[in-house]
Amino acid sequence: MRVLLTNDDGIYADGIQELSKAMQKVASVYIVAPDRERSAVGHAITMHHPLRAERVKLFHNPNLPAWAVNGTPSDCVKLAVEAILPEKPDIVVSGVNRGSNLGTDVLYSGTVSAAIEAVISGVPSIAVSLTAGENADFSPAAEFAAKLAATVLKNGLPQGTLLNVNVPGLPRNEIEGVAVTRLGMTRYNNEFEQRVDPRGRSYYWMVGEVVEITNCSDTDLSAIRCNKISVSPIHFDFTNYQAMDSLKEWNFDM
Repeated sequence: MRVLLTNDDGIYADGIQELSKAMQKVASVYIVAPDRERSAVGHAITMHHPLRAERVKLFHNPNLPAWAVNGTPSDCVKLAVEAILPEKPDIVVSGVNRGSNLGTDVLYSGTVSAAIEAVISGVPSIAVSLTAGENADFSPAAEFAAKLAATVLKNGLPQGTLLNVNVPGLPRNEIEGVAVTRLGMTRYNNEFEQRVDPRGRSYYWMVGEVVEITNCSDTDLSAIRCNKISVSPIHFDFTNYQAMDSLKEWNFDM
Protein backbone atom coordinates (compact mmCIF):
# COMPACT_ATOMS: atom_id res chain seq x y z
CA MET A 1 0.00 0.00 0.00
CA ARG A 2 1.41 3.38 -1.09
CA VAL A 3 0.09 6.26 0.98
CA LEU A 4 0.41 9.98 0.37
CA LEU A 5 0.06 12.11 3.50
CA THR A 6 -0.73 15.81 3.47
CA ASN A 7 -2.40 18.38 5.74
CA ASP A 8 -3.14 22.07 6.19
CA ASP A 9 -1.28 22.57 9.49
CA GLY A 10 2.14 22.38 7.83
CA ILE A 11 4.62 19.59 7.27
CA TYR A 12 6.15 19.88 10.75
CA ALA A 13 2.81 19.77 12.61
CA ASP A 14 2.39 17.13 15.30
CA GLY A 15 -0.65 15.57 13.62
CA ILE A 16 1.06 14.60 10.38
CA GLN A 17 4.14 13.41 12.24
CA GLU A 18 2.07 11.04 14.37
CA LEU A 19 0.10 9.95 11.31
CA SER A 20 3.27 9.06 9.44
CA LYS A 21 4.46 6.89 12.34
CA ALA A 22 1.21 4.92 12.33
CA MET A 23 1.09 4.61 8.55
CA GLN A 24 4.67 3.39 8.24
CA LYS A 25 3.67 0.25 10.11
CA VAL A 26 1.34 -0.80 7.29
CA ALA A 27 2.39 1.09 4.14
CA SER A 28 5.02 2.85 2.09
CA VAL A 29 4.61 6.50 3.04
CA TYR A 30 5.24 9.74 1.18
CA ILE A 31 4.58 13.20 2.59
CA VAL A 32 3.87 16.28 0.47
CA ALA A 33 2.52 19.05 2.67
CA PRO A 34 2.54 22.85 2.98
CA ASP A 35 5.70 24.46 4.31
CA ARG A 36 3.61 26.42 6.83
CA GLU A 37 0.10 26.45 8.24
CA ARG A 38 -2.57 26.91 5.56
CA SER A 39 -5.73 26.34 7.59
CA ALA A 40 -9.14 27.44 6.23
CA VAL A 41 -7.85 28.09 2.70
CA GLY A 42 -10.53 25.82 1.27
CA HIS A 43 -9.83 24.40 -2.19
CA ALA A 44 -7.59 27.22 -3.34
CA ILE A 45 -4.86 26.42 -5.86
CA THR A 46 -1.84 28.48 -6.88
CA MET A 47 -1.89 29.97 -10.38
CA HIS A 48 0.10 33.20 -10.44
CA HIS A 49 3.45 32.32 -8.88
CA PRO A 50 5.76 29.29 -9.01
CA LEU A 51 5.31 26.32 -6.72
CA ARG A 52 8.45 25.10 -5.01
CA ALA A 53 8.79 21.66 -3.43
CA GLU A 54 11.78 21.29 -1.12
CA ARG A 55 12.92 17.88 0.08
CA VAL A 56 13.04 17.91 3.89
CA LYS A 57 14.25 15.57 6.63
CA LEU A 58 11.82 14.86 9.43
CA PHE A 59 13.24 14.45 12.90
CA HIS A 60 11.51 11.16 13.73
CA ASN A 61 12.51 9.54 10.42
CA PRO A 62 15.07 11.39 8.26
CA ASN A 63 14.77 8.74 5.53
CA LEU A 64 11.05 9.26 4.99
CA PRO A 65 10.47 10.83 1.53
CA ALA A 66 8.95 14.21 2.36
CA TRP A 67 8.54 17.50 0.50
CA ALA A 68 7.51 20.93 1.82
CA VAL A 69 5.52 22.97 -0.72
CA ASN A 70 5.00 26.74 -0.70
CA GLY A 71 1.36 26.30 -1.68
CA THR A 72 -2.02 25.13 -0.47
CA PRO A 73 -3.09 21.63 0.56
CA SER A 74 -4.79 21.13 -2.80
CA ASP A 75 -1.58 22.23 -4.54
CA CYS A 76 0.30 19.59 -2.56
CA VAL A 77 -1.93 16.76 -3.73
CA LYS A 78 -1.97 17.88 -7.37
CA LEU A 79 1.80 18.32 -7.39
CA ALA A 80 2.45 15.01 -5.64
CA VAL A 81 0.22 12.94 -7.91
CA GLU A 82 1.19 14.63 -11.19
CA ALA A 83 4.87 15.49 -10.69
CA ILE A 84 6.66 14.37 -7.52
CA LEU A 85 5.80 10.78 -6.67
CA PRO A 86 7.27 7.95 -8.73
CA GLU A 87 3.85 6.24 -8.86
CA LYS A 88 0.28 7.29 -8.16
CA PRO A 89 -0.52 6.56 -4.50
CA ASP A 90 -3.11 3.94 -3.61
CA ILE A 91 -4.72 6.32 -1.13
CA VAL A 92 -4.33 9.86 0.22
CA VAL A 93 -4.78 10.62 3.92
CA SER A 94 -5.07 14.28 4.89
CA GLY A 95 -4.44 15.18 8.54
CA VAL A 96 -4.41 14.60 11.37
CA ASN A 97 -5.83 18.11 11.64
CA ARG A 98 -5.60 19.97 14.93
CA GLY A 99 -9.24 20.86 15.53
CA SER A 100 -12.48 19.49 14.17
CA ASN A 101 -13.87 19.67 10.64
CA LEU A 102 -17.56 19.15 11.33
CA GLY A 103 -20.70 20.17 9.49
CA THR A 104 -20.29 23.05 7.06
CA ASP A 105 -16.68 23.56 8.19
CA VAL A 106 -15.76 21.15 5.40
CA LEU A 107 -16.37 23.99 2.91
CA TYR A 108 -13.54 26.03 4.45
CA SER A 109 -11.19 23.23 5.43
CA GLY A 110 -7.84 22.83 3.71
CA THR A 111 -7.65 19.35 5.22
CA VAL A 112 -10.87 18.22 3.56
CA SER A 113 -10.08 20.05 0.32
CA ALA A 114 -6.82 18.13 -0.03
CA ALA A 115 -8.79 14.88 0.22
CA ILE A 116 -11.29 16.17 -2.35
CA GLU A 117 -8.42 16.99 -4.71
CA ALA A 118 -7.23 13.40 -4.38
CA VAL A 119 -10.66 12.10 -5.41
CA ILE A 120 -10.68 14.47 -8.39
CA SER A 121 -7.31 12.96 -9.34
CA GLY A 122 -8.76 9.46 -9.16
CA VAL A 123 -7.25 8.46 -5.81
CA PRO A 124 -9.40 7.35 -2.83
CA SER A 125 -8.93 9.54 0.21
CA ILE A 126 -9.63 10.19 3.86
CA ALA A 127 -9.60 13.47 5.79
CA VAL A 128 -8.89 13.05 9.51
CA SER A 129 -9.32 15.66 12.25
CA LEU A 130 -8.94 15.62 16.01
CA THR A 131 -11.39 17.68 18.06
CA ALA A 132 -8.75 18.99 20.43
CA GLY A 133 -6.43 21.95 20.72
CA GLU A 134 -3.10 22.37 22.46
CA ASN A 135 -1.28 19.38 23.98
CA ALA A 136 -3.44 16.98 21.98
CA ASP A 137 -2.64 13.27 21.73
CA PHE A 138 -2.84 12.47 18.03
CA SER A 139 -2.00 8.77 18.35
CA PRO A 140 -5.59 7.38 18.63
CA ALA A 141 -6.65 9.32 15.51
CA ALA A 142 -3.49 8.31 13.62
CA GLU A 143 -3.90 4.63 14.46
CA PHE A 144 -7.57 4.68 13.47
CA ALA A 145 -6.67 6.37 10.18
CA ALA A 146 -4.11 3.67 9.38
CA LYS A 147 -6.66 0.91 9.94
CA LEU A 148 -9.34 2.80 8.00
CA ALA A 149 -7.03 3.32 5.02
CA ALA A 150 -6.54 -0.42 4.70
CA THR A 151 -10.29 -0.99 5.00
CA VAL A 152 -11.04 1.60 2.31
CA LEU A 153 -8.66 -0.10 -0.12
CA LYS A 154 -10.18 -3.49 0.67
CA ASN A 155 -13.83 -2.44 0.31
CA GLY A 156 -13.62 0.54 -2.04
CA LEU A 157 -15.67 3.74 -2.00
CA PRO A 158 -18.39 5.00 -4.37
CA GLN A 159 -17.24 7.12 -7.27
CA GLY A 160 -16.29 10.64 -6.23
CA THR A 161 -16.63 9.91 -2.51
CA LEU A 162 -14.19 10.47 0.35
CA LEU A 163 -14.45 9.89 4.08
CA ASN A 164 -14.39 12.81 6.49
CA VAL A 165 -13.33 11.54 9.91
CA ASN A 166 -13.47 13.39 13.21
CA VAL A 167 -11.98 11.82 16.34
CA PRO A 168 -12.82 13.02 19.87
CA GLY A 169 -9.88 14.54 21.70
CA LEU A 170 -10.06 11.91 24.44
CA PRO A 171 -7.89 9.10 25.77
CA ARG A 172 -8.32 5.94 23.72
CA ASN A 173 -10.27 4.13 26.45
CA GLU A 174 -12.84 6.95 26.64
CA ILE A 175 -13.81 6.83 22.95
CA GLU A 176 -17.22 5.15 22.70
CA GLY A 177 -16.91 3.59 19.24
CA VAL A 178 -17.49 4.67 15.65
CA ALA A 179 -20.60 6.19 14.03
CA VAL A 180 -21.33 6.57 10.32
CA THR A 181 -22.84 10.04 10.06
CA ARG A 182 -24.04 12.79 7.78
CA LEU A 183 -22.77 16.33 7.97
CA GLY A 184 -24.54 18.52 10.48
CA MET A 185 -25.44 22.12 9.75
CA THR A 186 -23.41 24.83 11.40
CA ARG A 187 -22.88 28.52 10.95
CA TYR A 188 -20.77 31.13 12.69
CA ASN A 189 -21.91 34.14 14.65
CA ASN A 190 -19.08 36.21 13.28
CA GLU A 191 -18.12 39.52 14.72
CA PHE A 192 -15.38 41.84 13.57
CA GLU A 193 -13.41 43.80 16.12
CA GLN A 194 -12.04 47.02 14.73
CA ARG A 195 -8.58 47.81 16.01
CA VAL A 196 -5.88 50.34 15.29
CA ASP A 197 -2.29 49.44 14.45
CA PRO A 198 0.74 51.39 15.75
CA ARG A 199 0.63 53.62 12.66
CA GLY A 200 -2.97 54.65 13.32
CA ARG A 201 -4.54 52.57 10.55
CA SER A 202 -7.71 50.58 11.19
CA TYR A 203 -7.87 46.83 10.72
CA TYR A 204 -10.38 44.12 11.56
CA TRP A 205 -10.01 40.87 13.47
CA MET A 206 -12.68 38.21 13.00
CA VAL A 207 -14.00 36.62 16.18
CA GLY A 208 -17.18 34.73 16.95
CA GLU A 209 -18.52 31.31 17.82
CA VAL A 210 -19.86 28.35 15.89
CA VAL A 211 -23.58 27.67 16.23
CA GLU A 212 -25.14 24.29 15.54
CA ILE A 213 -28.33 24.62 13.52
CA THR A 214 -29.29 20.94 13.35
CA ASN A 215 -29.47 18.80 16.46
CA CYS A 216 -30.04 15.32 15.05
CA SER A 217 -28.71 12.01 16.31
CA ASP A 218 -27.25 10.94 12.94
CA THR A 219 -24.89 13.92 12.42
CA ASP A 220 -21.15 14.20 12.87
CA LEU A 221 -21.73 16.84 15.55
CA SER A 222 -23.91 14.46 17.53
CA ALA A 223 -21.36 11.64 17.29
CA ILE A 224 -18.62 13.84 18.73
CA ARG A 225 -20.91 14.92 21.57
CA CYS A 226 -21.38 11.21 22.33
CA ASN A 227 -17.59 10.67 22.37
CA LYS A 228 -17.68 8.64 19.17
CA ILE A 229 -15.50 8.79 16.08
CA SER A 230 -17.53 10.25 13.24
CA VAL A 231 -17.09 8.85 9.71
CA SER A 232 -18.99 10.83 7.06
CA PRO A 233 -19.00 9.90 3.37
CA ILE A 234 -19.00 13.13 1.36
CA HIS A 235 -18.59 14.04 -2.31
CA PHE A 236 -17.92 17.15 -4.35
CA ASP A 237 -20.99 17.02 -6.58
CA PHE A 238 -22.95 20.02 -5.30
CA THR A 239 -25.81 19.48 -7.74
CA ASN A 240 -29.27 19.57 -6.19
CA TYR A 241 -30.93 16.97 -8.41
CA GLN A 242 -34.38 17.52 -6.92
CA ALA A 243 -34.13 21.21 -7.76
CA MET A 244 -33.15 20.33 -11.33
CA ASP A 245 -36.49 18.57 -11.82
CA SER A 246 -38.30 21.61 -10.47
CA LEU A 247 -36.35 24.05 -12.62
CA LYS A 248 -37.17 22.11 -15.76
CA GLU A 249 -40.78 23.23 -15.24
CA TRP A 250 -39.84 26.90 -15.30
CA ASN A 251 -40.37 29.07 -18.35
CA PHE A 252 -36.98 30.65 -19.00
CA ASP A 253 -37.02 33.83 -21.10
CA MET A 254 -33.98 34.86 -23.10
